[in-house]
Amino acid sequence: MSDRKYRQRGYQDDDRKPPRAPRAPGPRPPADQPEGPRALHLMKWREVIRCARCAGELSSADVSNARCGKCGAELHACTQCAFFDPGARLQCRQPIAARIAVKDARNDCTLWKPRTTVERETQAAAPSRSGRQAFDDLFK
Repeated sequence: MSDRKYRQRGYQDDDRKPPRAPRAPGPRPPADQPEGPRALHLMKWREVIRCARCAGELSSADVSNARCGKCGAELHACTQCAFFDPGARLQCRQPIAARIAVKDARNDCTLWKPRTTVERETQAAAPSRSGRQAFDDLFK
């Protein structure tokens, strides 16, 4: 048996192994590889315009129309604007002279710009087969 009473580190460390010598640096990277951050493999994305009331997707041509095709909401309104912010002064991030009272009604604001969102472009999932069909395929 060992003459040490306890096995914890730090207790009678006289018999510890000596520290290792520093290692030589490894091989250098090839010169043809660029230094710096790697390219990110991000998912595909797209910018879409959605109705503020029904969240229906609108095309850029539909924005010039007066109403949403699904719910009939006005498109040239404060709620559809990119600068609409309920916490900002006069609820707009742009300097406007007067407050527009009804935010979802059509207005003739010259600063209006359609609000766009960035969404991931995902592929549709393959149609799932029934559990019974998958079970039967096991025994073919």
